[in-house]
Amino acid sequence: MNQNAHEPASLPVPAADALAASAALVAHIRHEISAAGGWVPFDRYMELALYTPGLGYYSGGARKFGRRAEDGSDFVTAPELSPLFARTLARPVAQALAASGTREVMEFGAGTGRLAAGVLSALDALGAPLERYAIVDLSGELRERQRETIEALGGELAARVCWLDSLPARFEGVVLGNEVLDAMPVALFVRTGGIWHARGVAASGENGSLRFEVRALDAAGVRLSKEDAALLAEIDADIDPALDYVAETHAAGAAFTRTVCSMLAKGAAFLIDYGFPRAEYYHPQRTEGTLMCHYRHRAHGDPFLYPGLQDITAHVEFTRIAEAGVDAGADLLGYTSQARFLMNAGITEALSEIDPADAARFLPAANAVQKLLSEAEMGELFKVIAFSRGIDEPIDAFARGDRSHTL
Repeated sequence: MNQNAHEPASLPVPAADALAASAALVAHIRHEISAAGGWVPFDRYMELALYTPGLGYYSGGARKFGRRAEDGSDFVTAPELSPLFARTLARPVAQALAASGTREVMEFGAGTGRLAAGVLSALDALGAPLERYAIVDLSGELRERQRETIEALGGELAARVCWLDSLPARFEGVVLGNEVLDAMPVALFVRTGGIWHARGVAASGENGSLRFEVRALDAAGVRLSKEDAALLAEIDADIDPALDYVAETHAAGAAFTRTVCSMLAKGAAFLIDYGFPRAEYYHPQRTEGTLMCHYRHRAHGDPFLYPGLQDITAHVEFTRIAEAGVDAGADLLGYTSQARFLMNAGITEALSEIDPADAARFLPAANAVQKLLSEAEMGELFKVIAFSRGIDEPIDAFARGDRSHTL
């Protein structure tokens, strides 16, 4: 059995050079599995598949963001759908900057740079120009695309942008992270017959394919933190133990949030992603978890298909994210749906500034805003959570429809 044994017939086959890069990553992962005794926990596999230097999905050269499969991309994000997303987000960013007396933004995972370019331009238009816009991104391919996007702004705006290879110990300003948390590695646990096991990854034979394999929680190589143990016990208490169940846990996302909120000396952090609070996340009907893969704008459930060439994600469990930020000493500034956040921040007013008689401009803009706001698209599934330090006033984008009480 070879590394492409998982290949669904309905998905396009990568080019030969991409397959070679994927094969190199699989060999690297197999070596680590062998060195670990034949098994690694899933979060370690996910970390390797996404972030192995030069070969992982986010650290290699594969194209990721785009409108359609034909351009070689795998998914589209809100900043790619419409410039009105960045323009609208700039308003709460400007309010947080003013309330904290700061003039810097730091963005994690900046994609193609469209969010950075849009926020920079919009802040200038709002009379809140930045001193610096710092980008943190592991992907060399994306950094180059970001540079091209930023340079198109012109010298004066582009000169304010820099790329960071490491985080400062202290930051004053606004942190942005759009679809960053969902790409953090997750651990997988499987309950069968009322007993929890860790789901990890093994290899079938010396040159065989990668596959799931479960191990007992007290087996060698299994990592079970106190937080995960408590969460599994909570699931047992809330969901019939006789029901077979798959659960992801989000230690990496929580650690990232603690790092950001510890670094944040003054200002705010806005994190935007798809997911649910804990009571909705671990639901009796969600028995298979939320793990999902994206390849050429098609979603499927096989994390071993073309490692390094496809995205692997899980929905965000926002209660754990909220706990991590507050534990780091930050204040919870707000939590709501993307639709409510954008409407509070004025996206419909921004759309109304486009003349409906100009169909070539208005119709695409209206269609994109509908996707951002619709419950059937991104409006309800995506949430915005924000933390702050040194901000005493509420942010208007959370003025109506704040759901912090659900966390």
